[in-house]
Amino acid sequence: MLSKKTKYGLKALIFIAKQSETAPVLISDISEKEKIPKKFLEAILLDLKKFGILGSKKGKGGGYYLMKDPKTVTAATLIRVLDGPIAMLPCVSLNYYEKCDDCPHEEVCSLNKFLAEVRDNTLSLLQQKTLYDLTQL
Repeated sequence: MLSKKTKYGLKALIFIAKQSETAPVLISDISEKEKIPKKFLEAILLDLKKFGILGSKKGKGGGYYLMKDPKTVTAATLIRVLDGPIAMLPCVSLNYYEKCDDCPHEEVCSLNKFLAEVRDNTLSLLQQKTLYDLTQL
């Protein structure tokens, strides 16, 4: 299940991507139109800025804007930036791997094999969809 942070972050990015490429978008506009609490949105947008997905401009005419072409930013990247691992268990995560404390042998664990398959199928879909694709739905 997506966290509220990820849901709101994706909604905000889709909103920004649909706007004019030349003008930054105000937090208050995103918050109002997408029904996202402003304080929470501010923290989310700062995280996206820290990872180089968004840029910001202060002062009159300021706001947030995309730093990357929406056709090059995958849904998988956005979910990882906002929420961390895509895998349902740490023992099947590609980027956040951790051994499970209660499993002595991953290589014979049925749950590990099944959830690795779930991860692969989910990841395949998320890597095929870009931020641009999300703006077209």
